[in-house]
Amino acid sequence: MNNLILTTEKNKIFTIILNRSDKKNALSSAMYHELCQHFEYVNNNNNIHCLVIRGDENCFCAGNDLHDFLQCSPDDELVALEFVKVLANFTKPLIAGVAGVAVGIGTTLLLHCDMVIAADNAHFKLPFTQLGLCPEAGSSLLLTRLVGQNRAFELMVLGKSFNAEKAYQYGLVNEVCQANELIQITEATALNIAQLPNDAVMTSRRLIKQATQSVVNDVINDEGTEFARLINTPACKTILGKFFR
Repeated sequence: MNNLILTTEKNKIFTIILNRSDKKNALSSAMYHELCQHFEYVNNNNNIHCLVIRGDENCFCAGNDLHDFLQCSPDDELVALEFVKVLANFTKPLIAGVAGVAVGIGTTLLLHCDMVIAADNAHFKLPFTQLGLCPEAGSSLLLTRLVGQNRAFELMVLGKSFNAEKAYQYGLVNEVCQANELIQITEATALNIAQLPNDAVMTSRRLIKQATQSVVNDVINDEGTEFARLINTPACKTILGKFFR
């Protein structure tokens, strides 16, 4: 491990801190592998009652490392899509603290969180079609369910960016706070959840998610097939290549 992802474990809370500040926490294939390992560890550890994922008070996640995508061949299995499946089937409360940029997977992973705290400096964007790609992480279903079909088209096809206040209005985040309060409020939210009767929390979470769990997995599979196809099209390769000239 190379410190691009930091972790802490305390008070029945496991915290994942994205720590690639020079790349605005863009997720590489190695980081996706590590995230999958951490999520699996938490899922299988009865002593952990809540998982937090965050960056710092200035940056959450700029999305996928585009260099990894550019190097992808038709025979490659995208570990990003594997992480999406792990995320969608994670069984414990998941809390996100979001500041600064939240692009692509930096936004779509929030759709799987149980609570999202956003700093007032947070900015969200889903530039799928601008990169020659399509929605992922079940966002074509989950975001559409939140904001409606027309708004979902605006956000995922036109790639319109939006701020923390809009994200709150859309129902994507639970609370907006000042950037210097983000980490404290996120930790306090997780601690509140971790101190509740765990059986009751886990049961309630399962009941909340059960109606859509199966269809979410189906949508993720469909999105993944199309995403893997599109990433190897000439149009996508040309667009990605422009970032490295």
